[in-house]
Amino acid sequence: MPDLRQLRAFAAVAELQSYRRAAARLGVTPSAVSQSVRALEDALGQPLVQRTTRSVAPSAFGLQLLARVRPHLDGLEAAWHGAHEAAGEPAGVLRLNMPRSAAQLVMAPVMSAFLTAHPRIALELQTQDGFLDIVAAGCDAGIRFAEAVPRDMVAMPMGGPQRFVVVGTPALLAGGGAPVDPWALLDRPCIRQRFPHGEMYHWEFARGTERVALDVRGRLTVDDQPLALQAALDGAGWAYVYEAMAAPHLRSGRLVAVLDDWCPPGTGFQLYYPGRRQASPALRAFIDWWRAEGAALIAG
Repeated sequence: MPDLRQLRAFAAVAELQSYRRAAARLGVTPSAVSQSVRALEDALGQPLVQRTTRSVAPSAFGLQLLARVRPHLDGLEAAWHGAHEAAGEPAGVLRLNMPRSAAQLVMAPVMSAFLTAHPRIALELQTQDGFLDIVAAGCDAGIRFAEAVPRDMVAMPMGGPQRFVVVGTPALLAGGGAPVDPWALLDRPCIRQRFPHGEMYHWEFARGTERVALDVRGRLTVDDQPLALQAALDGAGWAYVYEAMAAPHLRSGRLVAVLDDWCPPGTGFQLYYPGRRQASPALRAFIDWWRAEGAALIAG
């Protein structure tokens, strides 16, 4: 007999006619869905899905199987949801406010897994780089760097220290050589960044007891880290970005990093909220899930 995951995967593919959409519904990878369907086909000795380069559709045999198993799958899912309700499974909408960088680095890798673990919770992410009063905005919690968290809030670390690095293309490095210190960047093309409130960001460096913040020069100014990273990949100049965002391109050789000894790790992100007694069931569920599973997802 096949296991329930294989039958659910096949039903999702047959109904949605897409491995990608089926994977999104089930909270797994397209590869896992494909393996489950193939295992069923091998066990039955019949093709269940007809695949072309442009389409996916159930075969005639697959349609017959779907008609037989769908009522039972519906009954099992109803029984499962009923059991969750009887056990007091947390429910509701969880609203989190955060800068775009936190959304990409902290929440994007975990949000699907959290929703899979808590099917009765809806997650709403609000991205705003400028600071927001989360209570006045009706949010359950916010995510900011540790130094930006209000002192009257309860806070929980989300991931380790974040590090910024100076990156550019190998061609940019070959054309002007590596800057020997941060001040050398003042003579190099750089991709500047502006805060939401209008102030220009000064690149911050530290080595030992030395500290320096530079208003670098360049013809391109952006207000978004992914834009700065893309501009660096396109050869527009040196960019100062999160190391975690640049890591795949550093590994592939599309980008190189300079001034490594001037770029120590900084602080990390924290989840913050008004108080433990004010935390909604959905927020308490997220905090418990993060400590048990979520932190490991972004650490690895």
